[in-house]
Amino acid sequence: MKNLDQIKQLREQTAAAIVDCKKALEEAGGDTKKAKEILKKIGKDFAGRKASRETSAGIIDSYIHPNKKIGVILELNCETDFVARSEDFKNLAHELCLQIAALGDEPPLLEQAWVKDAAKTVKDLIEEYIAKFGENISVKRFARYDI
Repeated sequence: MKNLDQIKQLREQTAAAIVDCKKALEEAGGDTKKAKEILKKIGKDFAGRKASRETSAGIIDSYIHPNKKIGVILELNCETDFVARSEDFKNLAHELCLQIAALGDEPPLLEQAWVKDAAKTVKDLIEEYIAKFGENISVKRFARYDI
């Protein structure tokens, strides 16, 4: 029963497939921290395989800072409208808008440390969502406005 609880907990923490969580835990000998690293590598490999696929669906999101002096507009694309309409995809778009509002494009967006977890980059964040959805995701374009 402990193993099932570990799989469930790892799935909740990483949003990885149950089968991948089980395999990662087996490979890590039950060590959750090692299993997370294994899942991260699996996600990167998966994202690499999806990178050449066309992203023709998506959404446009925006953010205006409460001080009304910074604004962001973003086009985030994916492969299907089913994913584009999901709350998780909309949440990713919002997180990216917040990232752009905070740091702009210096260094380039995908290379920036994610503002909510400096241990990972924006590219790592997007790769996690690619692994979760099973679709390619791309930031098509964005603009940051300052007054």
